[in-house]
Order: sequence, then structure tokens, then C-alpha cells
Amino acid sequence: MSFVPDGWQASSSELTGKTVLITGASRGIGEAVALSCAHHGAEVLLLGRDEAALARVYDQITDLGCPKPGIIPLDLNTRDPSLYSALADELSAANVVLDGLVHNASVLGERRALAQTSPSSWDEVLQVNMTSVFLLTRALMPLLEAASAASVVLTSSGVGRRGKAYWGAYAVSKFATEGYMQVLADELGATSSVRVNSLNPGAVNTGMRRAAYPGEPPDTNPMPDALTDRWLYLLSDASRELNGQALSAQS
Repeated sequence: MSFVPDGWQASSSELTGKTVLITGASRGIGEAVALSCAHHGAEVLLLGRDEAALARVYDQITDLGCPKPGIIPLDLNTRDPSLYSALADELSAANVVLDGLVHNASVLGERRALAQTSPSSWDEVLQVNMTSVFLLTRALMPLLEAASAASVVLTSSGVGRRGKAYWGAYAVSKFATEGYMQVLADELGATSSVRVNSLNPGAVNTGMRRAAYPGEPPDTNPMPDALTDRWLYLLSDASRELNGQALSAQS
């Protein structure tokens, strides 16, 4: 059963007045969520390492007549905390208040046994999928706290809830994502209006899914835009009571 209440449907102005930052917004789930948030009134901040791809999503949003988005070119494979702090300072100087933060960016890494996984691939996957989440959330927390009821959504995975052979660093990073979500949600639960939840998209027709399962007919899985109402609900005020939950987009 879906965590979205029966009968709930996002209105066209569901996120009007809200600012939402989405990582990995240049393609796949991140792109679909960004377009949906903008379509429902949000000012979307598009973060990713491929500026040209972000510009393409920017053009799609402006062509729809939605609120003008922002582009944030940032490679999450960087370990330098000062770059994340500099981003927070720039947003703060622009009087940005963050109502939503969607951690969507991930890399798959090597699909092989742990004993054969290269240290370089391990480091990249853990950095992009988990350490950057810590660094970015840490830097942006004052902007989230400034909102009346901010929502942080972390992208999980089925292999982050039950380990599976040959998923290596990716599975470990998603287990870490779940642990991070639980700790942060528990820390903020009694002292803050910021809520934190994880969301497992399930099997979705994205480039990452096709890379992980090259023999799988891609049209057996839903397109990302078929599931965006789950993110809309978590970013809307309708979900203000949800905190610390490991949720699934498909059930």
C-alpha cells in the first residue's frame, strides 16, 4: 500500500511559494521530479555536474511557463567541505529559504564481488551517494531551518534495505543512506520543523536501471514521471507528520 493517502492528489499550486533543491536533476528521476515540482509551483534549484544537461532541463521548465529555476553546477564527487559551504553562503546571500531538499544523485559503481571491487570505485560511490549527502545537508541546514516546515528526501534502494550479492559499494552506500536518515530524523524530530525520510523508487526505466540490468526489457518498468506524485507528497505540507520513515514508491 502506498504511503500517499488514498484520494490525495497534488493541486496545481501544491508547491507554490516553495523552493526545492534537487541533486542529480539533469536526467532520470531527478529530471522528472524537478519538472513535476516546477509544474506544481515550486522554484526548483537544479544541481548536477553536467551543466549542459541542467540547461536542457532549465529550458523545459521555462518553456512550460513555470517559475524560473536555478542551475547549480557541482560535482558531488568532491570531498572539499568548503565548496558546499560556499554554495550555502551564495544561497543565503540571495535570501534563499529551502523548503525541500531531494538527494537524488547516485552512481552505480562496479557490479562485482566486494573482493574484486577497486578502491577507486568504492571511494567514488561512497562519496557521491553518501558523503556528499552529509556535506550538502550539513551546509544547507540553516536554510532548511529557516523554512516553516522543510522536507529532506533521501533516495534509497531495495539493495539498501536487504543486501544483495554483487551490488558492492552501491548497496553499502544505500544502507548508509538509511542509517543517516534515521539518525538525522531522530535528532531533528523533537527540536526542528525539518523532517527527513528515505524513498526507494523501485524498478524505474532510467539509464542507471538499464546499466544495472542490461538484459531486462526497459519498458517493463514505469517511467520516472509516473511516480513523481510520491515526491510531491513528501515535499508538500500534507506530509508534515512523516519523519524518519523508510518509504517505497512502488508496493
